[in-house]
Amino acid sequence: MVNIMRSSWDRIRHAILFEVIGLLLLIPMGHVVLGVDTGTFGGLSVIVAVIAAIWAYLFNLGFDQVMLQLTGSTRKNTAVRVLHAALFEGGMLAMFLPLTAWYLSMSLWAALMTDIGISGFYFVYAFVYNWSYDQVFPVSHTRICEAGH
Repeated sequence: MVNIMRSSWDRIRHAILFEVIGLLLLIPMGHVVLGVDTGTFGGLSVIVAVIAAIWAYLFNLGFDQVMLQLTGSTRKNTAVRVLHAALFEGGMLAMFLPLTAWYLSMSLWAALMTDIGISGFYFVYAFVYNWSYDQVFPVSHTRICEAGH
């Protein structure tokens, strides 16, 4: 069976654009909503973005491989996009709760509320970004690989 997958370059571009656009939106909102200095919130955001870019690359590659195995395709309908965003953000929340509490000198509860708010933003952003990315950069039909590779 022949299937179409994104190239490594395309996945790297996807992750970098996702993080840069996300930071440009998030840092000013963090300052306004949390009252945290933009330098402090920006520093945390950049640390999280670098780790998140790596997570995004690995998560999206794994998610597409699982989809390919289960359905024979990497095409995502709305329900799959919602699942994709929820799983991705759930993983982010688990990774960054302790970091947020420590870096912003807040309780785990306050960090949880902060991370839930940020996750809510990124949940919507990830859905819109990934749909938009697929429209602007459709998978090239010249990029063909064997299933499972």
